[in-house]
Amino acid sequence: MTSGDTDGYQARNGYAASPSTARGVPWGNVLLTAFAAVGWSFSAMAAVAALGLHLLGADALGSLGPMTAAVVTMAVGGKVSPSGDVTVFGITGAAAHGTIDIMPLGVGLTGALLLAWVFLRSLRRVGGLVSGPELAARAVTVAALFFAVLGGLAWAGHSTISINGAALGNGQGGTGGILGTLPGIGDLGNLGGGLVNSLGNLVKDKASVGFRADVGASMAGGLIWVLVVLAVALLASRATPLPPGVAAVRPAVWALWVMLLAAVAAGLATAVYSAITDGHPGRVVGSALLGAPNGVWLGATLGLFVPWHGSASGPLAVLLPQPLEVLLGSGGGERSITVAGLAQVDGRMWLLPVAAVVMMLAAGVLAAARTPAGGVPRWRFVGGCAVRLGLVSAVGVPLVAWLSGFSVNADLSVFGFDAVGSGVGLHAGIAVAVLLGAAWGVVAGALGAVPLALGGSARAGGSG
Repeated sequence: MTSGDTDGYQARNGYAASPSTARGVPWGNVLLTAFAAVGWSFSAMAAVAALGLHLLGADALGSLGPMTAAVVTMAVGGKVSPSGDVTVFGITGAAAHGTIDIMPLGVGLTGALLLAWVFLRSLRRVGGLVSGPELAARAVTVAALFFAVLGGLAWAGHSTISINGAALGNGQGGTGGILGTLPGIGDLGNLGGGLVNSLGNLVKDKASVGFRADVGASMAGGLIWVLVVLAVALLASRATPLPPGVAAVRPAVWALWVMLLAAVAAGLATAVYSAITDGHPGRVVGSALLGAPNGVWLGATLGLFVPWHGSASGPLAVLLPQPLEVLLGSGGGERSITVAGLAQVDGRMWLLPVAAVVMMLAAGVLAAARTPAGGVPRWRFVGGCAVRLGLVSAVGVPLVAWLSGFSVNADLSVFGFDAVGSGVGLHAGIAVAVLLGAAWGVVAGALGAVPLALGGSARAGGSG
């Protein structure tokens, strides 16, 4: 490219700000943008969380407000710890304690998309390139306001839920009550019969479970969450200035992000279809609203052959969906989870690798289509696309695998009913996920770029 061509290319893509565009930071607009971005983000997350909890029937057991605050807090990386007591035949002295480490990604993804959209839209409305100091001021202001609002939300996220023992089951051995579904995991199988009836008989009509958000851990997790959301938004957008070396990965970041969202959209469509044919459509839709990305991204990483490990012990083992319940429900400590192992329970699990490979290949095609060729040789164009998508996937695949993992543990001892150490957990092998993500990204990036390179469709100076 000539010097003029380079300047025009950078100007179109927002890679560098010209000194002539330098100006002071418009603090009034910065503050209004921050309030709009944070306000819309939290409002949307609260609406999705409240609707999901309502459809699951949670508001029949306790106050919807504190539960909504707790779910939103968990959705952005916060921590919630349950505790409670069970009164049996008027005698007190039983206590339950546990930990919940799960992110309802349906809620968090809604907030992330709105936060990023409002933030990036404000940058486009500035007109011209945004200077480095102004960009930093906007990002820091949004993060600071988000941090402050999350502190109040975490403080509000505590309550005690009174549970009617009769509501735990439907009296017909079916999946009645809120225990019938775990947000983000889907149908959990039959919770009627033994477990539900035993719990119903145990607590009769008096039980309470308290929960409280850990303000310190929630604030730290929320700060990391908002910074990651802003970083991904800036990397995927073409409207903000970045150093040329960093801006080069924008097509790959955008492509992988689009395909992850497309996978979630497919999961939501499947949930809607299931709701139409299911006897409890509200439960299906509520689960999808709270955690469709959890299940979708778990399946996607399994399809890319990322190793997962899981454990299930005690009564909480029934919180797993059918294939995993069979695989892990027999106890014996932590076990490896693979597509082959799940396929022995349900042959349809072999569709996971097919869907995951299609997702990665589509990301490779999209990344190549948005990558300017710049007059470089074809082999260099293909190699560049492969390397960039490999680098992005080496970060993106382990990130979504880590976000999709969860653990729920409980200690319960009530007059002979002993469930100490009961719990379920699923966790991915992050180190292997990095290597597999890089490998899949390189292959998909190269395969996606080859047709464009051979067909001469790679743009000589596109929008990146």
